[in-house]
Amino acid sequence: MKLFYKTYFSILLIVSVVLTISCQDSSTDVIIDDDPIVIDDPVITNYILPDIDLSNWKVTLPIGNPTEVIPPQILNYATNETLKPFMYNDSIKGALVFYTYPGASTTNSSYSRTELREQMVPGSNHTNWTFSQGGNMKGTLAMSEITKDADDDYHRSIIMQIHGRLTNEQRDLINEDDNNAPPMLKIYWTNGKVRVKTKVLNNLNATDTEMLYTSAWGDDAGYTFPEYVGFDKFTLEVKVSEGRMEVIMNGVSKVYDDIHIQKWGIFENYFKAGNYLVTQDIGANAKVEYYKLEVSH
Repeated sequence: MKLFYKTYFSILLIVSVVLTISCQDSSTDVIIDDDPIVIDDPVITNYILPDIDLSNWKVTLPIGNPTEVIPPQILNYATNETLKPFMYNDSIKGALVFYTYPGASTTNSSYSRTELREQMVPGSNHTNWTFSQGGNMKGTLAMSEITKDADDDYHRSIIMQIHGRLTNEQRDLINEDDNNAPPMLKIYWTNGKVRVKTKVLNNLNATDTEMLYTSAWGDDAGYTFPEYVGFDKFTLEVKVSEGRMEVIMNGVSKVYDDIHIQKWGIFENYFKAGNYLVTQDIGANAKVEYYKLEVSH
């Protein structure tokens, strides 16, 4: 009888040990299945840069007297401490942003700008072009942000220009103290539309010398493209040849080929592009985005 009980308890002990080991193995398997190792996919960030070569541009800023940055320094705008607040990349949109506010202005203006000025010879203002030589400027751009005035209307900004320039000989002929001549073309962003202003000769019988004076030229009535662009991206192109100027906005063309354009042929010219804010309101500011900008002659 004692032998029977000893054998019985031995069997129970073996069964208990086997069940315990089985449960432990089962428990371990469950833990592994419930907590798999997860490897996250790597985060890939795409940076988009604007398609703009600044080798033949200088920029004027709304600070200093005013401050200008010329090539080759302008090429380092992304790290230039003077330029960074006013001219920087939006690498998500792929745009070069021009930010400005009322501040320092040039001698012949009351308004401030963060604006590019074409330099056919990098670092020099002395080599320019005439309408007979021709030129083409094309950009893809957008108004990003702009403040409103007291009447709840958006402020205006000049986004492209053709500016006239006196040669040294013309300057001396009319006893001027600088080479400034009127702008033949100003293109505005105005309340979400693109508006074009050009110059007209006040007296069509004026002599070549009389035409050199700024006072000889007045403003035309202006033309506004019918499409509302708002804060969306759009394309803008200016084509110039002898006696002709064409402005194209999103494929819609406005041509100037009258006597005033023909008379303008006495001047040298240069292109401008950027953000020229037309207000002195306190607190006003604007950001213009350029995605592409190219010039050819």
